[in-house]
Amino acid sequence: MKKMLTIIALLLFCLGPAQIDNIADGESLTLRIHYGILNAGTANLTTKKTTYRGVPHLYAKGVGQTTGAVKAFFKVEDLYESFINMETGLPSFYVRNVREGGYRQHFETVFNHDNNTLILTDKKNPANGSREIKSVKGVQDMLSCFYYLRSKSPGELKTGTVINMNVWIDDEMFPFQLKVVGTENLKTKFGTINCLKIIPSVKSGRVFKEKEGVTMWVSNDANHIPILLKAELAVGSLKASIDGYKNVKYPLNFTK
Repeated sequence: MKKMLTIIALLLFCLGPAQIDNIADGESLTLRIHYGILNAGTANLTTKKTTYRGVPHLYAKGVGQTTGAVKAFFKVEDLYESFINMETGLPSFYVRNVREGGYRQHFETVFNHDNNTLILTDKKNPANGSREIKSVKGVQDMLSCFYYLRSKSPGELKTGTVINMNVWIDDEMFPFQLKVVGTENLKTKFGTINCLKIIPSVKSGRVFKEKEGVTMWVSNDANHIPILLKAELAVGSLKASIDGYKNVKYPLNFTK
C-alpha cells in the first residue's frame, strides 16, 4: 500500500513535447482506486488555464487519498501540482507533497529547458537548501506527462507506436517506454467505450512485479482520458477506473 498514489501517477504516462490545445479550462477527472478487493481511495485531476512568469500555462493539480477502511489503517494524502507551458507542453514548475502512512516528502522543482537543468528544493528539510541538477532534453514530471499523452493526435497514437521518454520523479530521472498494443472496448459505469491499450515498460523489483506488469487504457478519441489502469505489484494488485468527469473538451462516446 505504501506510495499507492505515486504508482497511479506513474501509470499516467506521456510522450514527447506537443502543444496542449485539447484540455478544457476547469476539467476534472476522478479515478476510483482498488487494492485487491478493497475500495482503497480516489485520485482527482483538475486543470486551470493561467500564466507562469508571464507565459500561458496549464495549471494541473492531482490529489490522491485513501478512503473507508483503508484510510483507518493507512492514511494517504498526496498533492501533485504542475505548471505546463501551453505552447511547448513542457513543465516549468512542479510540486510533489505527499503523506503516506509515516512517509512524508515535499519537493519543488523548477525546470530550465533552455540549458537542460533543474532546481530542486527539499521543502521538508529546508536546511538542505536548493541544488541545481543536470537534466535531459524534453524531461517531464509525474503530472505533466499525463497531459502530454493526451495532447497527441489519434494519428500519433496508432497501434504499434513505441515511445521513449524520461520522467522526473522525486529527486531522480527515470526512463520509460510506451507501447500502443491495440484497441479494446471497455465497460464502465457510464457505458462501453472504445479505448487504446497501452503498456509502459517499467523497472521491476522496486515497485512493480514484472517489467511489463502495468497496462493502461485511454479513450480512443481526441480526449485520451484514462478509463482503466492495472498494475501487478510486488505485493498484490492495483486497479484504477474512471469514476467521474466534468468539462471534458470533446464528447465521450459511451454506448449502453
